[in-house]
Amino acid sequence: MKKLTVLMLSVFSMSNVIAQDISDALKYSQDNIQGSARFRALSGAFGALGGDMSAVGLNPAGSAIFNRSHASFSLSTLGISNDVSYFNGNTSSTESKIDMHQAGGVFVFVNTDENSSWKKFVLSLAYDKTANHEDQWYANGQNTNSIDSYFLAYSQGLRLDEISRFDNETISQAYGEIGSIYGYANQQAFLGYESFILEPVNNSDDNTNYVSNIAQGTFNQKYDYIANGYNGKISFNAATQYEDKLYLGLNLNAHFINFEKYTYLQERNSNSGSLVSNVNFENSLFTTGNGFSFQIGAIYKLTNELRAGFTYNSPIWYRINEETTQSLTTTVNDIDGSFNAIVNPNVINIFPEYKLQSPGKITGSLAYVFKDKGLLSFDYSRRNYRNTEFRPTTDTFFALQNETIENIFKIANTYRLGGEYKYKKMSFRAGYRFEESPYQDDSFYGDLTGYSLGLGYDFGMTRLDLTFDQANRKTNNPLYSIGLTDTANVDTTNSNVTLSLAFNL
Repeated sequence: MKKLTVLMLSVFSMSNVIAQDISDALKYSQDNIQGSARFRALSGAFGALGGDMSAVGLNPAGSAIFNRSHASFSLSTLGISNDVSYFNGNTSSTESKIDMHQAGGVFVFVNTDENSSWKKFVLSLAYDKTANHEDQWYANGQNTNSIDSYFLAYSQGLRLDEISRFDNETISQAYGEIGSIYGYANQQAFLGYESFILEPVNNSDDNTNYVSNIAQGTFNQKYDYIANGYNGKISFNAATQYEDKLYLGLNLNAHFINFEKYTYLQERNSNSGSLVSNVNFENSLFTTGNGFSFQIGAIYKLTNELRAGFTYNSPIWYRINEETTQSLTTTVNDIDGSFNAIVNPNVINIFPEYKLQSPGKITGSLAYVFKDKGLLSFDYSRRNYRNTEFRPTTDTFFALQNETIENIFKIANTYRLGGEYKYKKMSFRAGYRFEESPYQDDSFYGDLTGYSLGLGYDFGMTRLDLTFDQANRKTNNPLYSIGLTDTANVDTTNSNVTLSLAFNL
């Protein structure tokens, strides 16, 4: 990524914070524990089971299933494959990485009073990566809609003297001042004007109408998307066992976000009458945040074999900070020849901190344990994504975003099924999961389907587990949220191999 040579801080009013769009906010609202190899082998269907560090992150009562202190950590290889279609173009990309995504320990305190109904008390501490934002794809195709529609959408209605430089003012100075005084929309119009994409109808300060110097026709476009980062949580857990049937637990969770996104659009045209023939538009977003949530859970033995579980996940209350950078280069053709117009402010926009509330979730679970031979488990979760909320709600822009969330999101259900068969010291596992799209229009953001297969070997005090899991989802990704909103259709397959080491203390 290009290194900045000048650093400026632009502080915006809340109504102008639009670096973050709803699709990115969704990333922080989806709590998908990646977990240990055994947890992943059953596709996360552990709500009524417990006895696994990642299961504690799903249902806090799960730690009370342990009979002795326990610890585990997990490594995985993540593979991402994207098949992309964009108008007449089709592209593919793959990438992989190795990551340690889970670690934790449980400390069991057995009640020595045999007459007490409270059999044990458990404390645990666990780290889980809840989302991996590593992704990379590119779209390539021929469009009849130009990037000029993006800049025109922002510029119409804005005064020319509020989107242009003063005499002897540098690009960096003007971009920073315009952002500080007028906001993000004026900055985008400034980029379009200074790069010669926009032309004012009247060359006067009070002009508010603009036309494009890019003629209509066809446009060869290439769009690169690169993202990295993750969501994670640290859970402080307390649980207890009452009699031989009831297990109760509480998690207090500290959440954190680290996300970076880079996009680069290249557009070429040879349309007759087009003053601008080439456009290169770069944007980067860097997001950090922290939050808090809690979980309460219970597991109840209906019989010695049949268990039921219930968990309530509170919303996650985030505080989020964002920074953006932009640059734009065009090739301009006039009667004197061609030249490149470079509009690179070298400015970091730092936005005010804002709040995001993710939706809560409830999970119901059933499991049947065949003594020491194996088990079957099923989890059902329900989450209303319409409860996603930007704050403060009194801010005009956030109020509009929340209204959009109400209109496009829905209640989404998740189904997880897992099974395990034990033969001597070996365990054979498999799982399946299905997650509904949080969007009412699931052609925009499709359902997720996944499966998993795993093996485990019990050495006595130590257990080694290995799992392969794969999930697929199709999405339609708009290149921009305004103007050039044409979508790249991305078919994403995530494949993971996870190795976990667990041992009793």
